[in-house]
Amino acid sequence: MTRLSPSAGALLCLLAGATLISFSAVMVRLVSVGPTASAFYRVLIGGLALALWTRLRGKALWAGWSALGLAALAGLLFALDLSLWHRAILLLGPGLSTILANFQVFAVAGVGVLVLGEKPGWRLGVSIPLAMLGLWLLVGVNWRELGDGYQHGVVLGLLTACAYGSYILCLRWSVRRVGGLDSMANVALISLVCAVILWLELLGSGESLAVSSAWDWGWLVVYGLICHAVGWVLISLALKQVAASRAALALLLQPTLSFVWDVVIFGRPTTALEAGGALLAVAAIYLGTTGGTPAKPRSVHGPEAKP
Repeated sequence: MTRLSPSAGALLCLLAGATLISFSAVMVRLVSVGPTASAFYRVLIGGLALALWTRLRGKALWAGWSALGLAALAGLLFALDLSLWHRAILLLGPGLSTILANFQVFAVAGVGVLVLGEKPGWRLGVSIPLAMLGLWLLVGVNWRELGDGYQHGVVLGLLTACAYGSYILCLRWSVRRVGGLDSMANVALISLVCAVILWLELLGSGESLAVSSAWDWGWLVVYGLICHAVGWVLISLALKQVAASRAALALLLQPTLSFVWDVVIFGRPTTALEAGGALLAVAAIYLGTTGGTPAKPRSVHGPEAKP
């Protein structure tokens, strides 16, 4: 029996992780709880699972108050990201909302170019108008015919991209500033802090945390344990052994499959123009992810997927 090389095994691991997290938006649609409540259960269940796995590996979960402060900031941005994204999912469906959220690569790249002095490169220059064309084909052609709720969902999806891009920047900054925590422990801590912030949001909004059925509990456990925890672990382990450009291409499986699940599971009506717009948007996301030339050896933006 032929054994896989380490690089091939890492790529398969990456593809498996991207496939798992592609179901995240599907879980939000399947459960009959509010958007903030489903986000709360996701990060609570996933955060506890990651914390347990971190301790079983003999790694620390505490690295001082400075680490906690950075985790609180990242957790706040992640809570904002999930709150916006979950509402966009309920208005637009899993596919379009996930593609829009992955536009975060342009927000992160913009900070890299304008703040960190990175050179944009031709790929990034091409990706922006390509993304705009893809977005126009997806929602712009029939914008006036779309309902207010759908238009509101598009705005929420783009705001999600900004919030998620801010979270990614904060997460990378926290990893570089704080020693003593490995990446899995850091995300476990951020997830638990995020759960506290979302719980406070629930108290303020009056949205219920009640889960009415065993099916809903099952989907929430799958969302938190499989999509959030296991998916993230697979991706984080694989990224260390896969080239950045190849990883960026593999991670595009996530928004692509999210769109496919939307069509197959929820019967999303899709015209040829919309399908073409989705393909252009995904291609633009790939070019944007791989298009920057860092001013320093470590770039602020690299392959990321919507968690």
